[in-house]
Formats: sequence, C-alpha cells, structure tokens
Amino acid sequence: MATLFISDLHLHSSRPAVIAGFLAFLEQQRGQAEALYILGDLFETWIGDDHPEPVYQRVKQALAACCRAGTPVHLMHGNRDFMLGETFLAETGCTLLPDPTRIDLYGTATLLMHGDSLCTDDTEYQQVRRQVRDPAWQQQARALPVDQRLAMAAEARVLSAQSKQGKDETIMDVNPDEVRRVIESSRVDLLIHGHTHRPGTHTVKTAHGEATRIVLGDWYETGSVLVADRHGRRLEALPCR
Repeated sequence: MATLFISDLHLHSSRPAVIAGFLAFLEQQRGQAEALYILGDLFETWIGDDHPEPVYQRVKQALAACCRAGTPVHLMHGNRDFMLGETFLAETGCTLLPDPTRIDLYGTATLLMHGDSLCTDDTEYQQVRRQVRDPAWQQQARALPVDQRLAMAAEARVLSAQSKQGKDETIMDVNPDEVRRVIESSRVDLLIHGHTHRPGTHTVKTAHGEATRIVLGDWYETGSVLVADRHGRRLEALPCR
C-alpha cells in the first residue's frame, strides 16, 4: 500500500471535469491507499462550512466514503480554503493538520506544508496571509451573511489575479534561504509542499547534509499526485479532463 500526497486542486463549479476527475480518484484509492494527504487548496474558495455550492456536497460525500473504506484523509489549510472548519471535518471524517506538520514517512523524517509561508519575498502576500489566518479575523468573517462572504471571496480572487500580473515569477516562488531554514530547524530529510504549482524534485544543501524538496503540482490541465511507499517516491500526472 502507498501513501498519497496532493494539493492545489482548486475545485470549483466552473471546472466540472476536474471535480469529476477527483471523485474518480477518490473512488479508485479508497480502501487501497494507506493514507491520503491533501496539502491545501482543495477548494478554489471556501467561505465557511455553510458554503452553499451544491457540487461541494458530492466532494464531501466522496471524502467520507474514502475514510469509511479505511483510507484516512489528512487535510491542511491552503490560502484558498483556510476557513474549512469543524463541521466540514465532522461531515467528511477528515483530520485537519497544522501547517507545518512533521511525520515519519516510511523511515524518512518528513515535513508537510502548504508552501505559501515559504514565499517570503512576496511581502504583500505575506501581509494578507497573516490577516486572514488570524482567528479573530476569521470569526468576524464567519459572522457575515453568506452572500457577503461570497462577494468577498469573488473580490479576493480578482485582486489576487491582478496582484500576480504585476509581480516577477521569482517573487512568488519559495525563498531558498527560508526553505533551508525550515528544513534545518525541523530536522527533516524531506519537505513536501504545494502552492507554487511548479511540480518537481529538488536537492537542498543544509547544515546537516542534503535534503529533498518535493513540490506537488496543481489539478488544472492534469492532476498531480506523489506516491510514496517503502520502495521510494514518485510524482505522477493524472488525467482530470
């Protein structure tokens, strides 16, 4: 059996083929995979556990079926779905992980992150991140009417797209010094994250020797999954159209 890692699906009603691909993936893996880790941005937007989008109900049901079949699903907040809460967890059976989380992956000390906190050169984004991750801000946001929260989420998507247009690509990628610092302070040999939508495997030289950084891809043109077992690790592309 293998342990699977995915991130940045950005599920949304405007992308039904990707939702269908994810549902098929869950059906295939439930009861077969040892565990599934979703490292943030499962949804394009999530305004709270009372989100009214009907298609999301199918996703919740599929996650619950996966957990019932014996494949636990571990979920991490991303920068799009940081409002996922206790009701969602109760309905799906998923376990919420703090960002970052340290695990033992078949004998390898491994750190799991969404990855956005590694992009320290993007100071504008980090300021917004600190605001929306603040529990007091989230409590105030959840108290707003659903329609108002939906409008806020739509506006945030537009502002995010506009902000990216004016930035150099390197600014929105991870900062190598921050990556090294996190790996060294966590005493791990492997870092797995998403967020940047740049799948690949990288060698990181640290004070303790060489470590590996694996970046998960998004689920836009194709799906991206890291398959890990006792024999090794491999990034795979999945059809999602």
